[in-house]
Amino acid sequence: MIAYHAVDRLGLRPFLRLLFRIKVQGAERIPERGGCILTANHESLADPFILGVATRRKIRYMAKAELYGFWPLRVAMRAFGTFPVERGGGDRAAISEAARLLEAGEVLGIFPQGTSKRIDPRPYRRGAARLALATGAPIVPVLLVGTRGILRPGFPKVRIVVGEPIQVQRARPTVAEARQLMERVERQILDLAA
Repeated sequence: MIAYHAVDRLGLRPFLRLLFRIKVQGAERIPERGGCILTANHESLADPFILGVATRRKIRYMAKAELYGFWPLRVAMRAFGTFPVERGGGDRAAISEAARLLEAGEVLGIFPQGTSKRIDPRPYRRGAARLALATGAPIVPVLLVGTRGILRPGFPKVRIVVGEPIQVQRARPTVAEARQLMERVERQILDLAA
């Protein structure tokens, strides 16, 4: 994850915070150590970069496998510690890698809506909940506000609101349990907008 070291040396986080007038609320709720899953709504391709402003910890992301077909992008994404996932089919290799990272105490960033495209509905998928149940990692709900039009003239103000972590007991990740947990996460993200 060479790119994270460069980001820190170049002061990219403070620069993004200033450029996009990013206000972070509740950053102290992100655990300082140990595996956890940051789950955020998804409004823009810039969301992973914006979410990275919320914590000094390195965030690992799954990214759709199609992005790895263009070699310069693949190299950049690998430098940031991302790993590919084949969407829509329950990619076992990606799920295993995500579980391994959580067990190793890393932060995993997941956008459960799966896409930032303006399509309805964009349901919250159960992957983050399944991982939390399988590993016992807490889920930290995060609301991103103002990222949709982030590159428009005038730059909108951006807010990152971090909710209370949801403690999860390690259990068999059944469909029913994962659905119930993901509904709770979605409700908490929506409540952060109030």
